[in-house]
This record gives sequence, structure tokens and C-alpha cells, in this order.
Amino acid sequence: MGSLAGKTLFITGASRGIGEAIALRAAQDGANVVIAAKTAEPHAKLEGTIYTAAEKVEKAGGKALPLMVDIRFEDQIATAMQKAAETFGGIDILVNNASAINLSDTATVDMKRFDLMHSINLRGTFLCGKLALPYLKKSSNAHILNLSPPLNMEERWFAPHVAYTMAKFGMSMCVLGWAGELRGAGIAANALWPRTTIATAAIQNLLGGDMMMKRSRWPSIMGDAAHWIFTQPSRECTGNFFLDEDIVRDKMGKKDLSEYSVDPSQDLQVDFFV
Repeated sequence: MGSLAGKTLFITGASRGIGEAIALRAAQDGANVVIAAKTAEPHAKLEGTIYTAAEKVEKAGGKALPLMVDIRFEDQIATAMQKAAETFGGIDILVNNASAINLSDTATVDMKRFDLMHSINLRGTFLCGKLALPYLKKSSNAHILNLSPPLNMEERWFAPHVAYTMAKFGMSMCVLGWAGELRGAGIAANALWPRTTIATAAIQNLLGGDMMMKRSRWPSIMGDAAHWIFTQPSRECTGNFFLDEDIVRDKMGKKDLSEYSVDPSQDLQVDFFV
């Protein structure tokens, strides 16, 4: 099972960055990709919209369905998933990529930001999983993939930004629970996280700018790693907290990963939670 041809992926936050990279890798196989994200109009600091991502998917060889979806709202998710199933005949893979980040400490973080992170990262992920179940149960090789970190329950990952860590670890706890809950239905639940920082808008705008971008890898490494996960038998590959580098090197057999580096002359920046 090495191809995603004819499979349908529902990817949240797929208008740019890692979500888009996962979409484009699947599109190379001829997959159907639902671009479920909020950005429908161009943004000054955020490159890409659901329509530009859909255009790239089509050019890469896939079929795209761009849908404006805010995963904080149940009706929007439900409508989008129904539209996806009507258009492509079902949903085989759910990718919970949409996320919000704020690295403030307890005294500094305002509750509006706290609520945003938890409503998108944790509640939105859980809700997408819940609403996707009726469709995934009909698939012959169903996968849920959360873009969330290994559950490293160490003080150093909480102390600097308790609110953000709780929100991201909440996504990982969904993986842990779903792997057990959905195993009998043949639905895999896994997490994928980058070993290094990935060159995304968050890195550019919030976490270091140009210098940090140079020490990052391109999102394509996450796209390749996700593709490997989706092509594994769902009844055999579940409950894992994967790192992108481990999959690409150990599972896919790539020894030279320099193609993924934004600037191969720079030392790579290790990501959070690794």
C-alpha cells in the first residue's frame, strides 16, 4: 500500500505551511484533498489561501476542494465534512493540523489567547475527530493524524508556556485515547511532530524571523513523513508519536536529509518538546 491514489484527505489549516505540504505530497499520488482552513482572502503576513493551496494541489496531480472552515464551530466542520463526502465519496484520512500558538508565561498570557489555543488545538481537534468518525468507519484504511508532540511530561516543557503546552499536549492525549478507542474499528490514530523547527509563518513572524528560518527545514519533510504513515495498514500502525526525521531516515531509508534544510550551511534548531 504505497499510494494514496483515490483516497480523500480532510486537512485542517491546509492553506499554507505543514498542512499544505501534506496536501501536496498526497496530491502527487492523485489523492483528493479537502483544504479546510479559515483564510479565504490574502493576508499581509500570511502567505496562501484555501484557493491558492487548492490550485497547487491540482497542479501536483490531485483533486482539491477548498472550504472555508473555522474549527471552533461545529456546524462549519459538519457541513464541510458532508460536502467532502458528497464530492469525493467519503473521507479516508483526517489531518488535525490547525493550531494556535502563544508562548507567554502564566502572568502574561491573557485569557482570550488561552481560550483561543484550547478552542482550536484541543477542542477543535477533538471535535474534528468526533465528526469524522462516521466517514472514517467506512474507509478500508482510515487514519487520523494529529500534528502534536510526544507526551514528554517534563517540567521544562511546561514552565515557560504552560497554556500552550497544555493545548498541544491535549491534541496528543487525543491520539493516546483514540488509538485505544478506535482500534477495533480499524481507525489508526497517530501523532507527527518535527525534530527541528519548520520554515512556516509561525517561525517567520513569531519565533525568530529570518535567522531561525535559515536553521529550519522545509515543510516537505513533514509531507513525506505523513505520506509514509498514511500508506501503512491502519490496524497495524496506530498509537505512535512519530518524529519526522525518524520516519524519513529509518522507515523511508533516506540517509542524506540536506534536501530538507532551508540553509544546509546552518546548524538545525531543535523544536519544542523534543
